[in-house]
Amino acid sequence: PILYTLWIILVIVGSINAVNLTDGLDGLATGVCFTVESGLMIMTYIIGRTDWSQYLYLPHVYGSGELFVLLAALIGATLAFLWFNCHPAEVFMGDCGALMLGGTLGTIAVLLHIELFFAVFSLILVAEGLSVILQVGSFKFFRKRIFRMAPLHHHFEKCGWNETKIVIRFWIM
Repeated sequence: PILYTLWIILVIVGSINAVNLTDGLDGLATGVCFTVESGLMIMTYIIGRTDWSQYLYLPHVYGSGELFVLLAALIGATLAFLWFNCHPAEVFMGDCGALMLGGTLGTIAVLLHIELFFAVFSLILVAEGLSVILQVGSFKFFRKRIFRMAPLHHHFEKCGWNETKIVIRFWIM
């Protein structure tokens, strides 16, 4: 139970920080979160059905239909927000939105017992978080930088990529 509690804390806090770190360019965190929410919504539907979850060897979670509805509402809100958050942004997410999105997504993954699937859906978020961890660790221990700037999207900006090019490519990935 102690290890599982630490695992839950790691998933939720990691998700919160990853979304917060990703929110550095217009529409980047919003678009990435839309993709993650869509993947979680599909998994929620599959896990909520006994026959599909047994067929795919996934855990059946009774009552996950409510999480499906929550994710559908969150996707609608994310898309509505993205309309005004894409480049050039008229509205900014800030810490309140990023922390809420990260906490909600991490909590839903824990409730559905699909933390590893969540890491696959959140590959961009994981890469953004790991880039900061690696950069800070490398600089503290070896006094060398791995990236020109962390998080990863700012490294590509320093390499000369356009902001919209970075955002669209991260969405595609």
